[in-house]
Amino acid sequence: MKKYLMSALALSGALCLISWGFKGHRAVATIAQKHLMSNTAYVVSAYLGGESMAEVSTWADENRNPRTAPWHFLNLPLGLNHEQFVQLVSQSDGNVYTAILKAEAQLKDKSLSAEQKKEALKYLIHLVGDAHQPMHISRKADKGGNTIQLRFDDKGTNLHSLWDSKLIDHESSADMAKDYDLATAAEIKKWQSDSPLEWIWESYQISSELYAGIKPGQKIDEAYYQKYIPVIRKRIDQAGIRLAGELNKLLGNETAPVMTVPSAGGSLVKLEDVGNAIGKNVTVQGKIYSVKDIGSMVLANMGAPYPNQLLTLAFKGEAKAAAAALEGKTISISGQVIDYKGKPEIIVTSLDQLKVP
Repeated sequence: MKKYLMSALALSGALCLISWGFKGHRAVATIAQKHLMSNTAYVVSAYLGGESMAEVSTWADENRNPRTAPWHFLNLPLGLNHEQFVQLVSQSDGNVYTAILKAEAQLKDKSLSAEQKKEALKYLIHLVGDAHQPMHISRKADKGGNTIQLRFDDKGTNLHSLWDSKLIDHESSADMAKDYDLATAAEIKKWQSDSPLEWIWESYQISSELYAGIKPGQKIDEAYYQKYIPVIRKRIDQAGIRLAGELNKLLGNETAPVMTVPSAGGSLVKLEDVGNAIGKNVTVQGKIYSVKDIGSMVLANMGAPYPNQLLTLAFKGEAKAAAAALEGKTISISGQVIDYKGKPEIIVTSLDQLKVP
């Protein structure tokens, strides 16, 4: 990506912005959910108390206040090289970079309550998306592109709104999560090894190019769309992959807070519909086709043998010993449905969740 260098301005300012809009944030969270390790997904689900990552992905925007508003962006002068950029950002405070570091520190802090960690988790889910929206790492003078007026689709808009939502208005969150999640194993490894400072550096490089290539009043044509929609798609995919990587590092080996197991498992859902109940407490009935002990847990495949199972059951703790005897039996299971790499899963930690007719 080219870097367009201009004279320096002051590093400062606070402006309340919304990044990627509703669709983009949900897509980031949905992609991340697919790349969580099993235990991470379980811990995340426990902290969120029945809500999915996608459902809480815009919570930080919906609960903004004067104190937290600056956490969503970072104002920087144009024209910085990498060394200057690192120096300025490292000396800054009260912005998206330091808010991400704060949320991660809170998730590791064993002295905090589950409710405090829940809030930190919801901020992290949102702010990683913010850090990847290029116009959130931009200039104070034009309010992150908000005062640069443009024409798109025969309607007035501005540079910030164009990148937040206008260029992806015609797509759904579900389609974006499916179509954008194209990273190779090598890309996932590389992206997840990058630090939050590098995520923001990438956004800074892109916003510098966007500023240099736009004029107030410009009509955004098909050529602009074709040039930059791949950039948006990559940034959303990177945000999802990196969010998953951070959560796996932070929560992959953590013990989940105590979850309340419903006495009858909540609502009864059909096995074939369990994929639509992510984040909900349910009861599901079905046949166990195969069971595998992987050491830390026993996995049971319901509805069909692996890899075509309709639901995976992960037996842990006191429930682990009971799993081996379930192969070939039709059972009833209760618990919260999580998404593990695109497949619905229920973590079973208590025999109260299990009924064998």
